[in-house]
Amino acid sequence: MHTRRPKILTAAALLIAGALALSGCSDSSTAAKQTSSPEFEAVTIEHALGTAKITEQPERVVTLGMGSAETVIALGTTPVGVEEYPWGSDDTGYLPWIHEAITKQGTELPTQFTGSTELDIEAVLALEPDLILAPWSGVTQEQYDLLADIAPTVAYEKEPWVITWQEQIQVIGKALGKTQEAEQLITDLNSQLAEAGRDEYKDVTFSYIYNTGPGSLGVFFETEQRVAMVSALGLTVDPVVAELREYEVEGTDSALIGLENADKLANSDLIFTFYSDPQNKKEIEAQPLYQQIPAIAQGAIVAPTDQPFVTGSSIINPLTVPWALERFVPLVDEALAKTKK
Repeated sequence: MHTRRPKILTAAALLIAGALALSGCSDSSTAAKQTSSPEFEAVTIEHALGTAKITEQPERVVTLGMGSAETVIALGTTPVGVEEYPWGSDDTGYLPWIHEAITKQGTELPTQFTGSTELDIEAVLALEPDLILAPWSGVTQEQYDLLADIAPTVAYEKEPWVITWQEQIQVIGKALGKTQEAEQLITDLNSQLAEAGRDEYKDVTFSYIYNTGPGSLGVFFETEQRVAMVSALGLTVDPVVAELREYEVEGTDSALIGLENADKLANSDLIFTFYSDPQNKKEIEAQPLYQQIPAIAQGAIVAPTDQPFVTGSSIINPLTVPWALERFVPLVDEALAKTKK
């Protein structure tokens, strides 16, 4: 639908529109196959940056941040535009689970655009969306003000990058007028996670760690999505993690404890982690204190280098869970074989 743009735009948005006209940029001429409902009831969604009033069934949806595109697709709508995620994409240029799902549905792949701090507002405007979803993102107030003049925009409820996977599905379902379908997605996901547990992983403890450079050591809490993904396999978060709240970094669902406290992980049977690049991996693994963590010394570490897998196993949504869980098992088995369990 191309007739539902707001009648009044801010000066900044008008300048963008003028720039597009002068440069000869055209909008996406072919909309993806969408689902609509004549019974759509208007909804209002309040969030940290403003209020989104959605009065008609959204048909041209744009997603920002992480996880929203997957939920939109699972609810039967193919976004017309998504924020690109080059670090986690495969040779198709898309996140593989998104590419697979859309290809299977037979709809048109969405346009990708630069996001984050360099958010390409012009590209979003050119897509003429009637809804912009960014509930798990870092959208700033300045960016939001521009986006909200293009279409109703749903940002995070309280803080940037803070939302549970259940809340994300619920707010997207509400925005699309599909609250019941969204609740069913949550039920289905809970079932998938519950059924993924393996008896051989019973009583195996783990810590999911990260680094911000040499000398650093971070530990994700049990509520963090990548930890929840691993826990679904039947492994148990090392109880010591509950004792690390004093080191909590607000908004990250983790504690930055420093490498000097690496001994706190002495009872973790397995260590899960990732590295930003090969150089980072080399620097971190060369640190004596790091190598003295028992699980790491034994080689009982799950540290995938495949970027799409690192990304997919870090977020819980209807497309990533089945895609990532099956790929986790052989990595866990390999690491577990190196422990003394």
